[in-house]
Amino acid sequence: MRPLWIGLPETNISDMFPSMSAKILDGKTLAANIRSKVKARVAALPQKPGLAVILVGADPASHTYVALKQKACEEVGISFEKHLFFATEPEEKVIAKIHELNARPDITGILVQLPLPSQNPDRVISAIDPQKDVDGFHPENVRRLREGKPAIAPAVALGIMKLIDASEESLSGKRAVVIGSDLFAEPLRTLLNEHGVSTETVSHQDPERIAKTKTADIVIVAVGQPNLITAPSIKPGAIVIDVGTTKVEDKIVGDVDRSSVEPVAGFLTPVPGGVGPMTVAMLMLNVLKAHELQKY
Repeated sequence: MRPLWIGLPETNISDMFPSMSAKILDGKTLAANIRSKVKARVAALPQKPGLAVILVGADPASHTYVALKQKACEEVGISFEKHLFFATEPEEKVIAKIHELNARPDITGILVQLPLPSQNPDRVISAIDPQKDVDGFHPENVRRLREGKPAIAPAVALGIMKLIDASEESLSGKRAVVIGSDLFAEPLRTLLNEHGVSTETVSHQDPERIAKTKTADIVIVAVGQPNLITAPSIKPGAIVIDVGTTKVEDKIVGDVDRSSVEPVAGFLTPVPGGVGPMTVAMLMLNVLKAHELQKY
């Protein structure tokens, strides 16, 4: 069905919602505040936390993400190690390095940069000591989070929740739709449920996707398809969290068509400057949490 406004003369989204303009949820500023607090806590510790990153292959995006994590570690006072492997490295060699890092008391956090070129991510991640799994992907941490027990949750999910909290909206009784993989959606579903939010995971190829997001109070999208979400997909006043990042003509863009959605949504994360910096900041917090779990 075509949007109702198609064919109407001199009608646009701004005319339909003249009093609305989404508040931009500034992840960059929020992340800077979190990193500042982590830095103060790290400075007070008798022993510095340490993060080791396993980086397999030469994917430019993966190397960029690891560089951002290294920069954040240096800023907050967390020691950092990067362990590089060729894309064709046997899986057992990567796992052997993880076992070595598990045994080192000075390494309190271990992260495998995903995606892996050819190695089995489930086997590799399962080799990490759950208390050192700062990405929150180990089956033990996933299970504990699902059961409502203390666990290290994925940094991206924690960052998204902080951004939603920044809206200062009451969440109890609201409905969320997450467009993305089950792996991405599951921790979010758990964290949102804790706030009284019912959550549905929807494929971006679902023919009913627009009908489902149109009635959602919160829309979270992580697909990697520019301009997937437009105004007809959004309930007026909704909180829209854009996790997608795609390079288009030397610019990084999200999954949300900002110019279309901004006049309709109540709150919106920018790309870049939204979920990305928050994910790195919450990773620093996870490294600190892992350190405390092991030392105290």
